[in-house]
Amino acid sequence: MISLLLLSLSPMAEPAPWEKDETAYLSNIKQLTSDFVRAGEGYFSPDGTKIIYQAEESATGNPFYQIFLQDLKTGKYHRVSPGAGRTTCSYFRPDGKRVIYASSHEDPDAKKHQEAEYKQREEDRKKGIRRRYTWDFDPHVKIYEADLDGGNRKCLTPNAKVYTAEGSYSADGKQIVYSAGNAGNVQLYIMNADGSGSRPITKALNCYNGGPFFSPDGKRVIFRSDRKEKDRLQLYVVNVDGTGEKALTDNDKWVYWAPYWHKDGKHIIYTAADHTDEKARPNYDLYWMNIDTGKTTRITHAPGADVLPVFSPDYTKVMWTTSRDGRSPTQLYIANFAAPKD
Repeated sequence: MISLLLLSLSPMAEPAPWEKDETAYLSNIKQLTSDFVRAGEGYFSPDGTKIIYQAEESATGNPFYQIFLQDLKTGKYHRVSPGAGRTTCSYFRPDGKRVIYASSHEDPDAKKHQEAEYKQREEDRKKGIRRRYTWDFDPHVKIYEADLDGGNRKCLTPNAKVYTAEGSYSADGKQIVYSAGNAGNVQLYIMNADGSGSRPITKALNCYNGGPFFSPDGKRVIFRSDRKEKDRLQLYVVNVDGTGEKALTDNDKWVYWAPYWHKDGKHIIYTAADHTDEKARPNYDLYWMNIDTGKTTRITHAPGADVLPVFSPDYTKVMWTTSRDGRSPTQLYIANFAAPKD
């Protein structure tokens, strides 16, 4: 009883300086996922009651991400993707009845790749190696559409001989913007929601163009590209007809990625980190930008990586992928969001 009394009288832990720095824009921060080896890149359903994301589920014997759908109120989740191969880049259709994601589950060597990844991880563990993040532009990765339970799956890019992924819908649900190509030459395309009528909207060759999202009014697309220097991603915006392309960042000492529109069409939230020191591990954080003036505001200050931010449908919350402490595996977090004033 005495020990319990002492605990109840002990003062609350003083917030770390970086936690205080975040209170201007973030409040009521909560962790959304915990049952996975790692989880991330989440998106809200149109009504804000569910989220869809990628996660590694240890029980499946697959080291690569699969796609899961989770109810925000109950926390219950289920897998939407087939369970084999690599999956990524899920997104809700604007009517909330279907989802899209990219997957390599039809690759005949999918299980061999899974076994090879486990073997590589074990070798890395024995040698004490921590691999830097890399992305494999697997030509077997295609875009699929499915019901919320994973049923009635349909491939939207069946004839593609190259990587097709990173898809998201226009607000009216009539079009999908996505990335397609081989490593070293990935372009942005727009297709009809049924997979027909694909057309390119970027033309900068021998580089990566990806992570596209339609603006709220459907007239522009925001994306990332390493056209200035390989792997040094910068942010760009372009009209949906491919005209009027504009660079939003221009600092090859930094890497900028994962831009996501605010409802006003004038601001974005995104991820960035200083890569000046090639020997140091960069610390990614979330930032806010006025794309008309270029003014930026730092949102997160945690010692771990904070990446892939998205807004809730009512724009009162932000969800992102983070390790927070810099040691734990990444999971999805959510917080109330107060937009910076500029």
